[in-house]
Amino acid sequence: MELSEQFQEQLLLALPFTIIITILVTIILVNGNKQQQRRPPEPVGALPFIGHLHLLGKSQLLHRKFADMADEHGPAFVIRLGVHRALVVSNWEIAKECFTTNDKVFPTRPKSLAVKYMGYDHKMLGFAPYGPYWRSMRKLATVELLSSRRLELLKHVHDTEISSFIKELYEQSVKNGGSAVLEMKERIGDLATNIIVRMIAGKRYCGIKESCSEESRRWQKALGDFFYLAGLFLVSDTIPFLGCLDVVIGNIGKIKRTAKELDFVLGNWVNEHRERRLNKGIEGDQDSVDVMLSIMDENNVPTQEVDVTIKATCLSLVLGGIDTNVVTLTWAISLLLNNRHVLKKAQEELDIHVRNQRQVEESDIANL
Repeated sequence: MELSEQFQEQLLLALPFTIIITILVTIILVNGNKQQQRRPPEPVGALPFIGHLHLLGKSQLLHRKFADMADEHGPAFVIRLGVHRALVVSNWEIAKECFTTNDKVFPTRPKSLAVKYMGYDHKMLGFAPYGPYWRSMRKLATVELLSSRRLELLKHVHDTEISSFIKELYEQSVKNGGSAVLEMKERIGDLATNIIVRMIAGKRYCGIKESCSEESRRWQKALGDFFYLAGLFLVSDTIPFLGCLDVVIGNIGKIKRTAKELDFVLGNWVNEHRERRLNKGIEGDQDSVDVMLSIMDENNVPTQEVDVTIKATCLSLVLGGIDTNVVTLTWAISLLLNNRHVLKKAQEELDIHVRNQRQVEESDIANL
């Protein structure tokens, strides 16, 4: 009887805890099922560890593969890139909602080993995680570096470089009897580099008649390597526990060498500006490095942090300004040359609105 009574007492004590645990497990399972129902669809065929990577490495172009998946699974679906999940959006309305209504959910990009080494440990504006640093650098870029007033103050840089570029092309043509074969992508790249670097660091690199300096050659090669390596598939980014393969293949070594080259040039920019300010003070038009140094000095930011922030910001501006302009202008010229009727129409339009007495200016674009 005593054992029976003790058992009943223990049962009565354990019963409330059992009921509580049962309720908690039920709630967790119900919420889990609801979350599962709210998740976007996922294509079949994912394998352990590698996910859907084996489906993306075939001959079909990536955007076409995603288009086929969108036709089957809808405008938003999830794929597994190694151990990570990625949301693929193929509808402009959903994309707009992601970057307007839910913009605070999506500003942080996945971390990349290439950007860690070449982008100052994700200090570049386009790759920095959302937080106080990202907000302060975005404010610095929009209010100080890329404001309408700042661009207007540096408009003469754009105008003089365009004039010099056109003059050099004309002289090259006259020298060769009225015609000359030029690799326009390279020339446009030099033009964009001169404009962007002059606005950021106040220095000109090279032109058609000028021989490029050693620093210029190192800089342009390092930029090309950055674009190549940043778009390279790294095992470390998708399957971290196999990251040693990147070392064996040699990708990490290439990334570190490129990071060193970029840091060499960007460090020279900062040091040259700092020395000039110490010797001559602040005089004349200020470029982006001058503006950032002044702001950092006013806020008593430590020197090491100042250098990293300025170099990362300069790299962001250069990468964002040069490549997009080069690609856009190269394709525009290519399309015009391959569609002569459109080229003729554009020339007639310029003859009407601009005539041949001056160069085309930004104010003319509204009439074209």
